[in-house]
Amino acid sequence: MTRVHFIGVCGTAMATLAAMLKTRGLDVQGSDHGVYPPMSDFLARERIRVFNSYDAANITSDIDMVVVGNAISRGNPELETVLDRKMRYCSLPEAIREHFLWDRRSIVIAGTHGKTTTTSMAAWLLTSAGEDPSLLVGGIASNFDSSYRLGSGRDFVIEGDEYDSAFFDKTAKFLKYLPDIAVIGNVEYDHADIYPDMEALRIAFRRLVNLIPQHGLLLLGADCAEASGLARLARSPVETFGFTEGADWRAGEMEPVGDHTRFEVTYRGDRLGHFEVPLSGAHNVRNALAALAVGHAVGISPERLRTGLRSFLGVRRRLELRGEVRGVSVYDDFAHHPTAILETIRAIKFTYPDRRVWAVFEPRSATSCRKIFQDDFVRAFHESGADEVVLAAVFRASLPDADRLSVDDIVKELVRRGGRARTLPGVPEIVATIADEAREGDIVVLMSNGGFDGIHEKLLAALGC
Repeated sequence: MTRVHFIGVCGTAMATLAAMLKTRGLDVQGSDHGVYPPMSDFLARERIRVFNSYDAANITSDIDMVVVGNAISRGNPELETVLDRKMRYCSLPEAIREHFLWDRRSIVIAGTHGKTTTTSMAAWLLTSAGEDPSLLVGGIASNFDSSYRLGSGRDFVIEGDEYDSAFFDKTAKFLKYLPDIAVIGNVEYDHADIYPDMEALRIAFRRLVNLIPQHGLLLLGADCAEASGLARLARSPVETFGFTEGADWRAGEMEPVGDHTRFEVTYRGDRLGHFEVPLSGAHNVRNALAALAVGHAVGISPERLRTGLRSFLGVRRRLELRGEVRGVSVYDDFAHHPTAILETIRAIKFTYPDRRVWAVFEPRSATSCRKIFQDDFVRAFHESGADEVVLAAVFRASLPDADRLSVDDIVKELVRRGGRARTLPGVPEIVATIADEAREGDIVVLMSNGGFDGIHEKLLAALGC
């Protein structure tokens, strides 16, 4: 039996891949520093042995392959042992490609925003239509209650992450995924720790387009010039989706129906009727259009797509309702880019126009902690329609002052423009303030790409006091 060791096994994608290989019959183990829930619980359920520290002794002679996480760098004792012994090693995306993609039709969902939701939605549309696809996604897809699925069908639907692959390979993960069908919904600058400028990011997406075979399909977001402009580079057929006039897949007549969104779909001028997605906002309609285009490409009828879309349950941490206490609704969202914040709050305001909305944000990602988005965050909060803006301290406080985002300056500018905004130093202060000031009917949207120090449960508990 092949034995595989994961260095950095508690990362979401690494743990998921470990579980997938275990399902395939491989002997899987791994190590990490600071093993804790939820990933420790997940790995325990999957019966994967985990070492709670990095130690050269964990790299035994019976290991056949080592998967190196992209957070692992030189100096790690296990990595140094692997290199010294000249053991076989690979990155996470290389392992995915070798074990799962060569014999499948690979459907790669890429773009700066919406990847996780669109990937989960496309996989569900295929599953509900009886196609039995495989799935790998960077979140928990509620229809599957998992971040992965191994089906017996032809298709593998995978989230195409533009982040780097490993210490020895700083290129985008999605370049390893052998795309037959690729979706690029939007392209905006992000990941400043990997891409020095927008042109470097453009090159990554151009390389992805260049990998699609002639018999494949490229689906591009018509509402984003950076995405739609990639059409000229394609050797494959191209279809576009969005609200823009002339898009192949076009949405119109969008309206909220409770906490769902109803919209009309036309495909190359032919009216396909109204569809309904159990999510809020224009950005989720775009995600739905992309998923519908994928479903159509694999041969699913509009009626079956309509039925599947209506039963989509969403993705955890994507405008996920965590609870309601005293008439105050608390949502959790992964938004950390200015555009994602803008779209998230707009979605809530679109669905609930008469309710007061709190936008609470923790700058945590490598890019959102940097000054590069200073003006963009101001514009996002200002244009979103948020009634109350609360900014937590910048998570990466060690960044030099010249490079670090200034939440104080964002607040000053929002107040100057007539908005209500404030900074609060930490989660206890944020929780106490909202618990004291929130009133029945308010919606609180907590946004961070990390755990935000458990603020969701703390706030719900405080509201209940």
